[in-house]
Amino acid sequence: MLPINQQGAPLSFFGARHVAIIMDGNGRWANRRGKLRIFGHKAGVKSVRRAVSFAVNHNIDALTLYAFSSENWNRPVQEISALMQLFIRALDSEIKKLHKYNIKLRIIGDTGHFSQRLQERIQSCEALTANNNGLKLNIAANYGGRWDIVQGVKQLAQQVQQGALQPADIDEQLLSSHLCLNEQVQVDLVIRTGGEHRISNFLLWQIAYAEFYFTDVLWPDFDELIFEGALSAFAQRERRFGGITPA
Repeated sequence: MLPINQQGAPLSFFGARHVAIIMDGNGRWANRRGKLRIFGHKAGVKSVRRAVSFAVNHNIDALTLYAFSSENWNRPVQEISALMQLFIRALDSEIKKLHKYNIKLRIIGDTGHFSQRLQERIQSCEALTANNNGLKLNIAANYGGRWDIVQGVKQLAQQVQQGALQPADIDEQLLSSHLCLNEQVQVDLVIRTGGEHRISNFLLWQIAYAEFYFTDVLWPDFDELIFEGALSAFAQRERRFGGITPA
């Protein structure tokens, strides 16, 4: 019988309840094959499917994928346009399967900058899966950790301005409640593919005590064995959350 977490759901086989992945390396994967970068992004969608399937099969509570950062708008216009079209097609082609497997989809980020068509797709997909209670699949799109914190601070500042809140009442817990993913379990593990060793403005608040796993594997080559290796490494970590190991 699987152990149960505080929310009443089975713990993953490896102890990680919430895994976040920085999916890096699509462009380099395509370049090494003499193809346009969009071919790498299309190949990366297959890796997303594998990661989601693995998370479902291993009782992971939440999986957050960094798909498009707020800084990615600096990329060539043609690539951004192709990415937006790919995002729409992926939502259209995958949403029924996600719903079938009881997955709850949520898009986090400043989605107001997307086209009306994409915003409507996002709203429709989130509404369809809103009552599902299986894997929580979070896609970070036009997301930035600094943006997340700033928008939370703005919400609190409005409450102070309206007299509904005193500055002295603001603490970490209150600010956290106004950030993305506040209703989900904390991030346990951050995986980054592609060989880079940086956070890239991803979930800055939410990963304060997360473990990190870096791999040189480019995202389109990320598979179940690599995912399992990351979780196995996580299972060997000693998490003290600022404390010390009892003597």
